[in-house]
Amino acid sequence: MKTRVLLADDHTIVRQGLVRLLDDSGDCTVVAEASDGIQAVEMVRKERPDVAVLDLTMPRLSGLEAARRIHEELPKTRILVLTVHEEEEYVLPVIKAGASGYLVKDSAAEELLAAVRALARGEGYFGPQAARVLAEQYRHPDRSPEDPYGSLTPREREVFHLVIEGKTTKETAKALGISAKTAENHRTRLMDKLAVHNTAELVRYAARKGLLS
Repeated sequence: MKTRVLLADDHTIVRQGLVRLLDDSGDCTVVAEASDGIQAVEMVRKERPDVAVLDLTMPRLSGLEAARRIHEELPKTRILVLTVHEEEEYVLPVIKAGASGYLVKDSAAEELLAAVRALARGEGYFGPQAARVLAEQYRHPDRSPEDPYGSLTPREREVFHLVIEGKTTKETAKALGISAKTAENHRTRLMDKLAVHNTAELVRYAARKGLLS
């Protein structure tokens, strides 16, 4: 049987190229595509793929939070992160969130296929950059990855991304199907938790933590 794959990336050209690569492999088939984090989670719930390939920086919900939700709700779906980021502050939180593989986008096409096949077999797969980070973590186990979202709840994380995208309180409320008052309460609480005082500071926080789309 072919490995069923969900592919999530907000850049259409990149996503289409990856879909073609996977579909032409002979043993993989892309059963769903997503252009943002919320859609990725929804499509995994619907299609239950064997492997979910996620970009990290996506609109509405980051790949990090999407990975966490997918792993919690559907642990049988294995998660491969495919991103431009290779720094430690990206690798460790993603693995803690439940990803079983991590590749940067300058990897060869054959390496992506090898990673998807490895995850489908129940194995892990980490590119050389991520492997170095993991080796360093093994040598220094006292170092624990910090969640860039801090103590935000899942709903507050959704509001977080809508706010940094420039959505007003009314637009946020409409997007999430909640009242404007509830949206404003979430916004207030998340800013208190992150110790920021306005949208500009929240955007700067997101940039520092690698959470911008």
